[in-house]
Amino acid sequence: MKDNLFCIKDKVVIITGGCGVLGSNMARYLAEQGAKIAVLDMAEEKGKILVDEIKSAGGDALFLTSNVLDRNVLENNKEKIIETYGCIDVLVNAAGGNMSGATIAPDKTIFDLEIEAFKKVVDLNLFGTVLPTVVFAKAMADRGLGNIINIASESALRPLTRVAGYGAAKAAVANFTKYMAGELALKFGERFRVNALAPGFFITEQNRSLLLNPDGSYTDRAKTILAHTPYGRFGEADELLGSLHYLVSDASRFVSGIILVVDGGFDAFSI
Repeated sequence: MKDNLFCIKDKVVIITGGCGVLGSNMARYLAEQGAKIAVLDMAEEKGKILVDEIKSAGGDALFLTSNVLDRNVLENNKEKIIETYGCIDVLVNAAGGNMSGATIAPDKTIFDLEIEAFKKVVDLNLFGTVLPTVVFAKAMADRGLGNIINIASESALRPLTRVAGYGAAKAAVANFTKYMAGELALKFGERFRVNALAPGFFITEQNRSLLLNPDGSYTDRAKTILAHTPYGRFGEADELLGSLHYLVSDASRFVSGIILVVDGGFDAFSI
């Protein structure tokens, strides 16, 4: 009988932005499946609580204070992870986010866009993916195999109203994913793969004010999104986990350069 292709026991997985709503759920789930998790985030207190939670449930995890825009910090993170676990198997680039100045409110136009805020959003989402990739992929290349999973977005697939900076940055992440799929395989061999998850609409701390009113009811934007989502609801954080598991596992070893959409049918739907 063949080995279980979906077994991820003892794989060493780095998750940047690992204290966010989606990142922390990924960390907990992968640890439950036997992976060794390195949680990287700037939120030290949250990170330590998350790792303690994982360990108390029998998992293996390490928290490192990090900054995805600081190469020196990332290099130090890499050394500590290799010192602790011996290698790096998978990098999940989950760090990202948005800010109000890079969005365009319904009563504003493109001429009200704050360019500095736009730059910061591009830095966090694009360069916050590029820098960890460059740093941690080097350890993978030295070893001869590696697996990188980026987090794109529905806004990478089609331009959504309001989120000008975030959409541009995530579209660049999707392009970079496909570029790196070719770059690593062509230069370092077939044991490298790079893919991305493109979540649809999930309520997180970053988009809560866009989707929910103070009383918990849906905003007009949320209602519009749901009207264009065949499932008629927002995603739950754990509904990303099956797709993530597939990409982390050897079941996807001949899969590279894809953007795996998890969106309740939003991207496929048209009126």
